[in-house]
Amino acid sequence: ARLDLHGMRQREAHAALRRFLKSAQGKGYRHVLVITGKGADPTARRSFYEEERGVLRSAVPHWLSQPDLANVVVSYSEAPRRLGGEGALYVRLRKAPKG
Repeated sequence: ARLDLHGMRQREAHAALRRFLKSAQGKGYRHVLVITGKGADPTARRSFYEEERGVLRSAVPHWLSQPDLANVVVSYSEAPRRLGGEGALYVRLRKAPKG
C-alpha cells in the first residue's frame, strides 16, 4: 500500500498519514510506502507568500517517531531509488493487536 502526500498541507498530511498507517496495520500490511516528495529546488525563486517547500519531507519522519504511532510503526527508512528514493519512506508496521 502507498500514500502520496504531494500537495497536502501539514495538518491534512498528518491526519492522512495516521489514518493510512492504522488502516494498513488493520489490514495486516507489514510494509507501506509514504511519498513525501523531494521539495522544490532550494535556489528557485518563490513568492514571499508561498509556503516553504519540502516541509513534509522533514515532518513525516518526525511524525513517525511520535508516541501516538509507537504501537503502529516499527521503523522507517528512505525508499529504494526505484520507489522514490529521498522523496519517499518505506515504513515497517507492527502486527495488529489481537482482539
